[in-house]
Amino acid sequence: MKVEKIEKLKSGKYKIKIDGEVITTYDDVILDNHLLFQKEISREEYAKIGKDSQYAEIYHKTLNYVLRKVRSSKEVDEFLANFKIPKTEIAKIKKRLEKNGLLSDLSYVKAYISDSLYLRNDGPLKIQTDLLAKGLDENIVLEEIAKIDDTYVKEKLEKLIQKRVSHDHKHSKYQLQQKILLDMIHLGYDRDMILSSLEQIEFSDNSQLEKEYDKCYQKFSRKYDGYDLERKIKEKLYSKGFDIHEIEAFIDKKKSETF
Repeated sequence: MKVEKIEKLKSGKYKIKIDGEVITTYDDVILDNHLLFQKEISREEYAKIGKDSQYAEIYHKTLNYVLRKVRSSKEVDEFLANFKIPKTEIAKIKKRLEKNGLLSDLSYVKAYISDSLYLRNDGPLKIQTDLLAKGLDENIVLEEIAKIDDTYVKEKLEKLIQKRVSHDHKHSKYQLQQKILLDMIHLGYDRDMILSSLEQIEFSDNSQLEKEYDKCYQKFSRKYDGYDLERKIKEKLYSKGFDIHEIEAFIDKKKSETF
């Protein structure tokens, strides 16, 4: 069979014309089969070029897949499963990527931790759980998680809490503290670190307490007065999560303003 023409395409691929038939392939297939140095090939060599070209097509698609974003070994397995190729071919492609430094679970774990810490609000515990759920090596995950700077995590946590506090004008101090605690645990932060950070934050219930007090007063003053009115208001405010000492101090202040 005669190799009539080898033409490079704009896509970076090559078009080979052999006895009037065209095969689209890649430079490594051309070099591996010595097509630049021979004009005649056998039927067996022609079949091998076709098979090598199919493999090269899948490899380059996988290469583009890992170049767009750092991928784990499991993600590459799932990607290659779409091509219905033998496990030996999958292993061959992965080994080639690993050799070229393009496939490494360690690199994936490091990149994932970095993105989660600096681009998202995730805490170490959630990052660890997510990585293990992806089927990554537990030893690698735990070793890299242990390297996370606790000082940075605490500073990040305190900023998140402060932001929640400054934007929340609906909940009482107790309600807000409990909500923040649950939210931060869900985000993957250590419970003790959250409680420690909450102790450093100043909460002000006065504006919300006054709003709720006014609502209670309007509601209960139609039916109660004196001690009974005060008791009903205290009970209602306490049930809404306000601290009893702050409630009593606020009511005493309101009474002193009246007289």
